[in-house]
Amino acid sequence: MTVQRLTSVEPQWTAVIEPRTGFLDLRLRELWQCRDLILLFVWRDFVAVYKQTILGPAWHVIQPLLTTLTFTLIFGRVAQLSTDAAPSFLFYMAGTVIWSYFSTTLNKTATTFVANAALFGKVYFHRLAVPVSVALSNLISFAIQFALFLGFLAVYWARGKPVSPNAWMALTPVLLLLLALLSLGFGVVISSLTTRYRDLVQLLQFGVQLWMYATPIVYPLSMVPARFRWIALANPLTPIVEAFRHAFLGSGDISLLHLAYSAAFTAVLLLVAAWLFNRVEQTFMDTV
Repeated sequence: MTVQRLTSVEPQWTAVIEPRTGFLDLRLRELWQCRDLILLFVWRDFVAVYKQTILGPAWHVIQPLLTTLTFTLIFGRVAQLSTDAAPSFLFYMAGTVIWSYFSTTLNKTATTFVANAALFGKVYFHRLAVPVSVALSNLISFAIQFALFLGFLAVYWARGKPVSPNAWMALTPVLLLLLALLSLGFGVVISSLTTRYRDLVQLLQFGVQLWMYATPIVYPLSMVPARFRWIALANPLTPIVEAFRHAFLGSGDISLLHLAYSAAFTAVLLLVAAWLFNRVEQTFMDTV
């Protein structure tokens, strides 16, 4: 009679899901491993926005044009607000392109946990994949609108209009990165808070609209009285908008010190967003 000895075999797991150990434990390597999923989310967001519409992606062009024309008529012709000697149409289109990307990314990111609760409850993946995909998918819309803006800029420049594109245009990727990180940071903070305080969802649209008028989108920073200008500059979007207009139109002013403030504000905001995100992620399925 032979006796066979049973030996235990350690299971080899391909992935191990563990709780986060610190408020800055973002597991960016794990997020990078989800890049294929992020690309799928990007494609889903881009296709779903204009699905079953007549004009489809043409709305990426129509919306900024209509908004710019409205601003030009109301604020340029009726209210006769200053544009720092820049052509009104280009002045308002520059602000519209920047604000459209920021506000759209912020609004969509701010509902990450609530809007995707069903998906998060069924399968595990890095939760930051969703807000990151929103920021990336909106870059497609920004690229289309930015190309439209450059087209009009070329026409105005060829006709000898008072536009002065300059070397500061090389700063555009940095400005866009700051814009994306700001919208992502604010969106993650609001999304984390809305898991417990649903009132924020109702206040979001109203708050974003007010924020637009607190940012020099329809008026230049030079219109703000000198004694109140520090309040306008406390808005981290103000240096970005002013730098963008100065780079492409030559209007307004650009300050590396103010841009450094926006970068520092963004860094602190991302730290706060990371802390809130890690706290909420552990229990949000019980509260949403």
